[in-house]
Amino acid sequence: MVTAEIRIELKHGVADPEGENTKKALELLGFKGIRSVKTVKVFEMDLDIPASEAASVCEEMSRKLLANPVIQTFRVQLK
Repeated sequence: MVTAEIRIELKHGVADPEGENTKKALELLGFKGIRSVKTVKVFEMDLDIPASEAASVCEEMSRKLLANPVIQTFRVQLK
């Protein structure tokens, strides 16, 4: 069994309204020095496939479903 972590992030320059709203809320709560907040989606999967295939399978899943290639990037890490 292989555990894979797939991290989905917005590309540089794409607006992140959820991150901006979180930053504003934290500042309203009195937290200082917050330069920026970015949202990240992480999928952790346990896979019953050989480790030699896991990275390519996760990349295919990311391209086909998990990430929007127009506005997002993804990174696969096997554990």
